[in-house]
Amino acid sequence: MRDAIIIGGGHNGLVCAHYLAKSGLKVTVLERRGVVGGAAVTEEFHPGFRNSVAAYTVSLLNPKVIHDLELAKHGLRIVERPLSNFLPFENGQYLKIGAGKTISEVAKFSKRDAERLQAYGEQLDAAADVLRDLVLQTPPNMVQGNWLTALPELIKAGGIGNRMRKLPLSTQRELLDLFTKSAGDYLDGWFESAPIKAAYGFDSVVGNYASPYTPGSAYVLLHHVFGEVNGKKGAWGHAIGGMGAITQAMSRSAQARGVEVRTDCAVQEVLLKNGRASGVVTSAGEKLEARAVISNLNPRLLYTKLVDSAALPDDFLRRMQAWRCGSGTFRMNVALSELPDFSCLPGKQAAEHHGSGIIIAPSLQYMERAYHDAREFGWSRNPIVEVLIPSTLDSTLAPPGQHVASLFCQHVAPQLPDGASWDDHRDTVADLMIDTVTRYAPNFKRSVIGRQIMSPLDLERTFGLVGGDIFHGALGLDQLFSARPMLGHADYRGPIPGLYTCGAGAHPGGGVTGAPGHNAAREVLRDFRR
Repeated sequence: MRDAIIIGGGHNGLVCAHYLAKSGLKVTVLERRGVVGGAAVTEEFHPGFRNSVAAYTVSLLNPKVIHDLELAKHGLRIVERPLSNFLPFENGQYLKIGAGKTISEVAKFSKRDAERLQAYGEQLDAAADVLRDLVLQTPPNMVQGNWLTALPELIKAGGIGNRMRKLPLSTQRELLDLFTKSAGDYLDGWFESAPIKAAYGFDSVVGNYASPYTPGSAYVLLHHVFGEVNGKKGAWGHAIGGMGAITQAMSRSAQARGVEVRTDCAVQEVLLKNGRASGVVTSAGEKLEARAVISNLNPRLLYTKLVDSAALPDDFLRRMQAWRCGSGTFRMNVALSELPDFSCLPGKQAAEHHGSGIIIAPSLQYMERAYHDAREFGWSRNPIVEVLIPSTLDSTLAPPGQHVASLFCQHVAPQLPDGASWDDHRDTVADLMIDTVTRYAPNFKRSVIGRQIMSPLDLERTFGLVGGDIFHGALGLDQLFSARPMLGHADYRGPIPGLYTCGAGAHPGGGVTGAPGHNAAREVLRDFRR
């Protein structure tokens, strides 16, 4: 019999599989699609043009995971962006972030803001360091029972509390702000000019169907800055070959440890025997037994679609049915005959701004209107668009002289109002996204020679991202740390013995980190040793 079956061959499932197999367990990964990788895959979307389909940039992938899985040995190479971000404005101005230029660039708009950048960065880095320390830890779990049951969790909580107590009071205050405030209020407290607030505030709405003035959105900002690229904290990069290069390297690493990987193998049901998870039934009707079943799916999908509801406690099932999902994300890839020629910084030859994250969102107020538009009409009339052109860094993605661009677009409603279907509106919204970029780069629309469109419904159908939610559940205080996915189950174990979660619906949440898979494997192995 197998020791473990992992449902879903996304990056966290592959990471989990590697660690289990490395410890001697017999592991099988079952992936519904024809390729492993989940939302981190690279595909050809137009003849000769390849790109990352959903996840599209690298920063949060944990260094320990990269090292332990020997991803470089298995073909992964990550390069840093030449510039972190570029914000074009319709009045002919622009802002560059990164590459040692941020202070002088911000000074164009506010000398006061330029002077505050160092202090802001130091405070944010200190807060991000706290998150980095917690990412690979299992959160303290709320448990019921006698003191022997509770003692390990109390010790764990005490250790974290003691670490927090040793932080300077200023850092403790900053953490409180970042976990409770809106990103808008937080940034308004630091800066006065709109461009730098837009540059930093963009991270607070990435994957977050909310206004930057929604309380709690400051944490989403923080969540996006605790990563690193090639040892450089807070940097963003590109995996040569696209995001699929990461998961293909992970798959090779896992298989080198003896993991069996099956594609085109959807799971229809989790089998239960004597109150324990005992295996799965595939959509083809095959029964596979295992001592443990580990799910890399959105927890709402797992517990409302694959598990017999009669086996779940009523309160647990009710909360899973209400698990908040929905990112407000509309994802596109476009094949380009030439690079965008921005009105504010003309030129079709590759320059550093073409290799950055290009943010079409000039202010926090613009982002707030985009959110309220989507709530009222189904999509923003003036949407937020981040454009990445990875072919400026990676010649494997497009024919010579041509390019591919990723468009990560917000805000759109995960479910359209009045029962409308995304199938009827996806092309209209795709046209809007291209027209939005064209306002800043007039040649953009005519340079598009092919496109791939992923509405929230497409993301759900294709990758199991409920409501298009890239995080497998909103990153709100009620769904973080010891409450992810809910109090009493933050330790990667569900209410059914032998059934675990290893995906982004568990701590530390979304992004291509590998951390939930790493942590879940540790807990599974702990149970096996018992």
